[in-house]
Amino acid sequence: MERSYQKLLENNKKWVLERTSADPDYFTNLAKGQSPEYLWIGCSDSRVPANEVTGTKPGEMFVHRNIANMVVHSDLNLLSVLAYAVEVLKVKHIIVCGHYGCGGVQAAMGNKQLGLIDNWLRNIKDVYRTHAEELDAITDENQRFRKFVELNVQEQVFDLGKTSIVQNAWANGQELHIHGWVYDIADGILKDLNVTFRNASDLPRVYQFEK
Repeated sequence: MERSYQKLLENNKKWVLERTSADPDYFTNLAKGQSPEYLWIGCSDSRVPANEVTGTKPGEMFVHRNIANMVVHSDLNLLSVLAYAVEVLKVKHIIVCGHYGCGGVQAAMGNKQLGLIDNWLRNIKDVYRTHAEELDAITDENQRFRKFVELNVQEQVFDLGKTSIVQNAWANGQELHIHGWVYDIADGILKDLNVTFRNASDLPRVYQFEK
C-alpha cells in the first residue's frame, strides 16, 4: 500500500525531468499565469482525463469535475468555478462532456438506495423524468443508457445557459459558447452532440433575464 503511494511521487519527479529536459523554462513560464480558452465540465471518472483526450497542455483548459458532469444550480463549487472562468479568465468555450458507461447516470436509472449520493443522483433522475417518454420507448437497455448519457449532457448545457453568470457575460457582449460532448471510453472518440448555445436568445423566453 505504501509503495503504490510513493510511486506517485516518483512519477512526479520523472515527469518534471521530462518537461525540463525538453524545455528548461517550462515551469517558469507556466508559473507566470494562465489564460485558458476553455472551461471543461466533466465527470470525475478516472478514465476521462480532460487534457489528454483533447490534446491540450497545462494552462490551456480550466477544469471542473463531479459525478456525471452535472450543473446544479445550488452547487457553489460549480458556480464558483464557472464565475471565475467566465468573469476573470474570460474563457470563450464551456464544454460539458459526459461519457458512455457513466456510473452516475447508470445508478440514476435504477432504484437502489445508495446513501448520501442519492441526493446527487436525484438531479440526474430529474433528467430521466423530463425525457421519460423518449427513453422508455428504447427497448434495448444499453442503447437507452447511452441515450440517457447524451440527454443528461444536453440538459446540463441548457442549465448553464440559465445561469446569471453566463447570461450576464452575453449581455456584456462577451464571446462565449456552450457545447455538449460525449466521450466514448471504448474507442477514445469525442462526439459533438451539436447542442451549442451562443446567446440568451437560444433559451426559451422564460429563462432570459431582462437587460
